[in-house]
Amino acid sequence: MPSSMTPPGPMTNAVDDRDDLVFADEADHASPSPLAAAGAPACASASWRILVVDDDADVHSTTTFALKGVEMQGRSLEFLHAYSSEEARAILAREPGIAVVLLDVVMERPDAGLQLVRSIREELGLIEVRLILRTGQPGYAPELEAIRGYDINDYRTKSELTRTKLYTAVAAAVRSYDQLRALAASRAGLEHILSAGAQLMALHGVADAARGVLRQLAILLGRPEAGVLCVRASGHGRRDSVHVIAAAGEHARLAGAELDGPEHASVKQAVRRTLEQRRRLDGDGWLTLHFAGKAGRDFAACIPFERTVGELECRLLDVFASVAAVSLENVELVTHLNQAAFRDQLTGLPNRTRLVELIDAILASPRRNAATLAIVDLDHFAETNDALGHHFGDLLLVAVGRRLEERLKACPDEQLEVARIGGDIFCVLGDAAVVQPERIAALFREPFHIDGQDVLVSSTLGLVRLPDHDGSGADALKDADIALKRAKSQQRAGHFYFSRSMGVEIRERVRMMHALRSGFQHGELFLAYQPQVDLATGRPFGAEALLRWRTGDGRMIGPDRFIPIAEYSGLIVDIGEWVLRQALAELVRLRAGGHLDFTMSVNVSQVQFRHPHFVEMLRRALEDTGAPADYVELEITESMAMEEPALLVEKLAQVKRTGVSIAIDDFGTGFSSLSHLQRLQVDRLKIDRTFVTEITGSARGSSIAEMVIQLGRNLGLTVIAEGVEDERQAHILRTLGCPLAQGFLFSRPLSPEALLEWLGNQSLIEAA
Repeated sequence: MPSSMTPPGPMTNAVDDRDDLVFADEADHASPSPLAAAGAPACASASWRILVVDDDADVHSTTTFALKGVEMQGRSLEFLHAYSSEEARAILAREPGIAVVLLDVVMERPDAGLQLVRSIREELGLIEVRLILRTGQPGYAPELEAIRGYDINDYRTKSELTRTKLYTAVAAAVRSYDQLRALAASRAGLEHILSAGAQLMALHGVADAARGVLRQLAILLGRPEAGVLCVRASGHGRRDSVHVIAAAGEHARLAGAELDGPEHASVKQAVRRTLEQRRRLDGDGWLTLHFAGKAGRDFAACIPFERTVGELECRLLDVFASVAAVSLENVELVTHLNQAAFRDQLTGLPNRTRLVELIDAILASPRRNAATLAIVDLDHFAETNDALGHHFGDLLLVAVGRRLEERLKACPDEQLEVARIGGDIFCVLGDAAVVQPERIAALFREPFHIDGQDVLVSSTLGLVRLPDHDGSGADALKDADIALKRAKSQQRAGHFYFSRSMGVEIRERVRMMHALRSGFQHGELFLAYQPQVDLATGRPFGAEALLRWRTGDGRMIGPDRFIPIAEYSGLIVDIGEWVLRQALAELVRLRAGGHLDFTMSVNVSQVQFRHPHFVEMLRRALEDTGAPADYVELEITESMAMEEPALLVEKLAQVKRTGVSIAIDDFGTGFSSLSHLQRLQVDRLKIDRTFVTEITGSARGSSIAEMVIQLGRNLGLTVIAEGVEDERQAHILRTLGCPLAQGFLFSRPLSPEALLEWLGNQSLIEAA
């Protein structure tokens, strides 16, 4: 049998020769745990520490002599001595790694040994140390409950502990201790790995996570932090390249570098071998771990490691590698998600979400006192995109972002951020001395060299001085956008600073938009009808449906205030359909009342008219209400009639096919092309009230009215004058040949009931 497991040779202290016991070989399978820092302290030396506790000095010398020179599992025995239970307690409290205690039961007190056992287990919390009780009083024995409760390995009288039996008892206790130590180390290692995984998940960025892996690996192995964590670089021609993400100890200077050069040949070879074989390896002074990643982006850690890795270490290192691989992969995923959430994918600049965070940070710091936010909108970028293609447009956007960053950040001390918040819109945030309209505009005077071509673009700016801003970052961005819209409405390639009055105006519009939406839903909108008459006879032939808004508190809001807001918000589409249906339903009621030769005129908004389903909506309204299309007239403005002539001609043709007639409202205020007017299938021109008002006060007003009347006659169109307020205006219009009119002279806008009554009275007058 192996010498490491056999009792020593000739016995010189009166050992019974018949007690010659042979032990089966326990292979050297459990080396002392190297995972000391994982929560299970290793023995202080390479020997098993045995504490002899007895008040008889001869027992100490006999025990030491009997086990002198013995090796167990390849390690010698080291003896410590205590002559009382108190002395033993003190030694156990201060000395780590005691494997076995040979304990006399009866010392200064009959139960001193058992009290020490209780103290070892309960007070000192030493669970792994093995206890062998010995007594010189054969009649004294501890209770079975004590042996079970305090995990006592063995109990013998001193007389029966021959050399061989003593060796047997100690060897069994050492094996038990070693196994418990391995279990404790494994458990502590796993607990540390779980804790390490949680800590790694909490790190931000792959570099931080990589440094965390090296740190946790050093703790797990109980070694100083050292080595590198690398990733195999991907991309064309870079398959052989290994990039160092994190490094520690003597290799710290390699962090962020490529693992090249003859001085790094050893560590590079170890890393590459692990990446190729995709598993843990050790040898040649290195320990390498493989961390599997997706899409071939594998990681490898390489640390200096001179000795052989134990079996327990191998198992724990493999578990650690799995946990760390998941952590690195998740951190990479979070990094990519963070990039997607806070970075513009085309230019790499901060996006709108990140910009709002940056503005909020400045607003909460002293920097706000000198900071300005500018929105930079490229002029006519859509035309460039359409003419030269989206790829060209993308290259131009990248070039603009790069120039803004490089030129405005010329001074390293300047704290300035450039962002792209959408489409062709950039933002510049920083000190007012840098974020100046003139300085930014100057950047666009030099052409951009894109794909072999020189392109010159201009920009329009909206700016906000943050010292004057009292809202959030999102509010500041909205204010800058308001200033940008004002600048674009005044002059392209110019700029405009936001002012509080602009904010009040916008907020009032927003407030009114919400109020209008609510009012529409709660029935606050209604129609009034202004009669239209034949100037020659005074007979009514129709009415114009006019939209009105009375709020819940009884206030009237003028159409000139709420209709533009309805158009801007898109609410006009729903409101316009409601108006049309209400007017058509009223036409049907009037016809039921005997007014068969009566036309209903309805105004149509430009937004409503351009809606792709407008014609379908018109047909459906006519069918649902049963109104005769021959007595329905739609009014569009002259400005609408002049935009996109080809599209308008086709749309009007579709409308005319429903049977309704078309009138051009506010005629004379625009610049109509006569040739275009001839192509439009319209039926009537309406002279704007402005010219009717001037008809009695200036030759110009009379001349325009006369021109419109003559134009209508030449084109075969009827003409109606609106806004007629006195008899003199009516007389002049009759003299000029205008056949039809509407205005306060004849009637103010009336409710449906009042209109029906007014028409009845007119019928009585005609009959008389």
